[in-house]
Amino acid sequence: MLNGCSAIGYYSQAAGGHLSLMMSGEPVEAVLSDNTAPAELREKLGLARQAREFAAQRLALPVGGAFSDYVRLDRPWVVVNLVAVPEFSLEPHRWCYPILGCQAYRGYFSLADARAEQTRFRDRGFDTFIGGVTAYSTLGWFDDPLHTGFTRLPEDRMVALMFHELAHRVVYIADDTAFNESFATAVELEGLRLWLSEQGKPGQFREALERLIRRNQTLALVEDVSTRLEALYTRQDRLPEEQLRARKATILEDLALAYHQLTADWPEPGPFGPPPVSLNNANLALFRQYNQHLPAFRQMLRDAGYDFPGFYRAVEALSETPEPQRSEYLAVLSERFEEHL
Repeated sequence: MLNGCSAIGYYSQAAGGHLSLMMSGEPVEAVLSDNTAPAELREKLGLARQAREFAAQRLALPVGGAFSDYVRLDRPWVVVNLVAVPEFSLEPHRWCYPILGCQAYRGYFSLADARAEQTRFRDRGFDTFIGGVTAYSTLGWFDDPLHTGFTRLPEDRMVALMFHELAHRVVYIADDTAFNESFATAVELEGLRLWLSEQGKPGQFREALERLIRRNQTLALVEDVSTRLEALYTRQDRLPEEQLRARKATILEDLALAYHQLTADWPEPGPFGPPPVSLNNANLALFRQYNQHLPAFRQMLRDAGYDFPGFYRAVEALSETPEPQRSEYLAVLSERFEEHL
């Protein structure tokens, strides 16, 4: 009964939060024609309108009515996500939903609600993390609006985020976050490359690639530390909890120090933010899910001759194969991929 009540409460806040977001919107065209609206905002929305048309025409994305409304938010995020992972594991707790399947995070429109759920998991000994989310996709069930989370971004990142969220309308596999996010990131990155070329700014794509390189360098650190932690956690039936806890802390401190050294000369903060950072199982579990198959999907698009409809058909066919088979196929594709700078 308690689980049922909790589920009802969660779905109520999710539905209410999204409905409130939708009801707060006004047509982008109305803002563009409003001379009292800030000039910078109108410029961003005009660019977003162009990117929306580009997504439909050049990237063959199912735009529909998405991004045709604009919502002013009073906060820098649209939702926050909670991740919870057992103290001696890197396998996150999974919440299961109708249609969406199971996911390794839970989104909240209310930070207070997320923190209340976080407290419940912490009381059970879980590592937790709450992070702000700039945008989310309803997978085409609703016409997702633009909002200040988009327009506060630099132009290239706003456009890339639009492509990313629209890509989730193409294909979505329940229970496979790595597949879904890596595919959407591939569309985002390659779409941005084509967009910047059309805008006469191909040199800006190098900046996007440099951000990706820095993210991959961070991922390499995380994978190394995850291997060490996983080896430690396999011994939890043979080591006292105090010893496990101390060794875990040492490994995570090593990661924080390596991250500090890695990012010291970067022009902007790394994926975990500016040092010093405090990391736990939840940070690592979330970070590892994104970009895992990105090289593979970029190679698939390259093999398709950058024919986006053909690429989408190939991805949809792959999504229907059993998970071990598609993961093996993506691993082989990743090995073939080479960055063309």
